[in-house]
Amino acid sequence: MHNNTRRNILVLCAAAPFSALAHHGWSSFDIDRPIYLEGKVASAKWQNPHAELVLDVSGQKLPADLGSRSVPAQSATVDAKAVLSKAQLPTRKDSKWEIELAPLSRLEAWKVAEIKAGAPFAVVGYTFKDEKGAAILRAEYIWVDGKTYALRSSPV
Repeated sequence: MHNNTRRNILVLCAAAPFSALAHHGWSSFDIDRPIYLEGKVASAKWQNPHAELVLDVSGQKLPADLGSRSVPAQSATVDAKAVLSKAQLPTRKDSKWEIELAPLSRLEAWKVAEIKAGAPFAVVGYTFKDEKGAAILRAEYIWVDGKTYALRSSPV
């Protein structure tokens, strides 16, 4: 093996663990404790592997009708009523949260228009277990422009 090839392989192997940590799967999130957030979009990245928003939240309160809101049907089996009924406010008091949406292909299937800074936005999703680490929420349901979207899977 040539020295340049060996060096390139070593560089790739050394970098792999860091890139693996940059993106996380569902196992890090506490899906038994849905969180509700509402606010204005501070910034948005409309990109893959999933769209991301920074949500500016202040004066959080849980809507009285959240548990009875209707959500659209999707191909994944999700007990929407149970998720919405169990939703609660986070215990941490961060004023900004990073919201992880679905991949762009799924957002397109739902016909979600690109969300821009300044837009009002509400979400039910999951944060890290015991709310440890960064203020990140993985979206299950979103409310934008008067519409509700279910992001676990595609619409039926």
